[in-house]
Amino acid sequence: MSKFRNSSRRDFLKWASAGTVAASVAPIVLPGRTAHAAAAFSANDKINIGCIGMGIQAFSDLRAALAVPGTKLVAACDLYDGRLERAKEVFGKDLFTTKDYREILSRQDVDMVIVVVPDHWHQTIAIAALKAGKHVYCEKPMVQKIEQGEALIKAVKDSGKCFQVGSQPVSSTVTEKARQLFKQGAIGKLNMVDILISRNSANGAWQYPIPTDASPQTIDWDTFVEPTNKIAFDADRFFRWRKYWDYGTGVAGDMYVHRFTSLHRIIDSIGPVKGMATGGVRFWTEKREAPDMILGLYEYPECESHPEFTLQLGANFADGGHGNTFQLIGDEGIMEIGYGVKVTRNLRPKETAEMAQRSLYNYSSAEQKRWMAQWKKEHSGQTERAKSNLNGNIEYVPPRGYDSHTDHFLVLYNAMRGNGEILEDAEYGLRAAAPALMANLCYEQEKIIKWDPKEMKLVG
Repeated sequence: MSKFRNSSRRDFLKWASAGTVAASVAPIVLPGRTAHAAAAFSANDKINIGCIGMGIQAFSDLRAALAVPGTKLVAACDLYDGRLERAKEVFGKDLFTTKDYREILSRQDVDMVIVVVPDHWHQTIAIAALKAGKHVYCEKPMVQKIEQGEALIKAVKDSGKCFQVGSQPVSSTVTEKARQLFKQGAIGKLNMVDILISRNSANGAWQYPIPTDASPQTIDWDTFVEPTNKIAFDADRFFRWRKYWDYGTGVAGDMYVHRFTSLHRIIDSIGPVKGMATGGVRFWTEKREAPDMILGLYEYPECESHPEFTLQLGANFADGGHGNTFQLIGDEGIMEIGYGVKVTRNLRPKETAEMAQRSLYNYSSAEQKRWMAQWKKEHSGQTERAKSNLNGNIEYVPPRGYDSHTDHFLVLYNAMRGNGEILEDAEYGLRAAAPALMANLCYEQEKIIKWDPKEMKLVG
């Protein structure tokens, strides 16, 4: 039996019982990682948060971050006046607000910062926060460019502070269930992963609303463009920055990185060794540099936890109905991952002499006899594959109202209080970001890109 099946069929049958786990199965128990297992804290152990960037994702992050007791938002930063005004409306008129992130880092009452700014500022602000003695939650992708990862990893190590990348599926019970099922050999030997990310709306294509008062008077444009090309004020670039290479990372940095984060956790992988990608601007043809449709192919090498396999990963912002897919495909079944996990098992029938003989009719009678004699010799002593219950399906859905985003913040809080470890640290974050960003390099350079996931360096 392949070492990648990870368990015997007998063990799997015991685990899966009758072959089907109903949707009402009890949730995965993740000690120290679920909201029900939050570490105890005292009144003096409250975590004060500073949020750098108050865009769409920031409000989503804060909803999850503040859902855990013992947390408080004390300061917020953004380059647009309207967002700072909105922050006071939502979080209280006494909230400290500023356009200079350094004022957040200099505050003694800030324990951790959420870095949720455009991608081109991720590394600079995250390193500055670590040097200022703050714990950091940095939105994905961890860096805009692969070569920025090494300095950030070093800064985390030097600081002694907790650093977590913001890709919450890694802390989800759904991901953990998929990981357990994979280790149980539920789909047999993995040979392919198929993922498609579909969107079909203006917001999905990053055509975010531009406020009517957007101007150099309400926006600190000079700071926005400081790390990159200095160009004249452009509201489209400021509010729809994901479309432009100077500030964003396109589809790959926005969406691919989530899937790499989940996949690597499920199969215990450190990443692919090469990738290729193609795509273009196909539907959303307004001002745009990053493509709205891109397809990637990645090759993962054999390792202790999984066999060699191919990942097909695509994103389409003008999908008329195909939907989203995340499938691990093995020789004994398919695992579908979404809101929950579903395994459809489909064992291949054991090859018999009668099946083999069907393809021999075009050979001479003498050759048919010689071939069948050889076949029987090669297949003698093989045992019949166990059949009972192995075609049963498995399904898991999390409890109603479950929120992996909150769990992800809880992982960080517990680590800050010395009661747990961070999974999606800087090294994990780079190993998820790098293959995603490789798609952009492939697209721009029109060539295959090679990667060393162990040393975390581009090859060649």
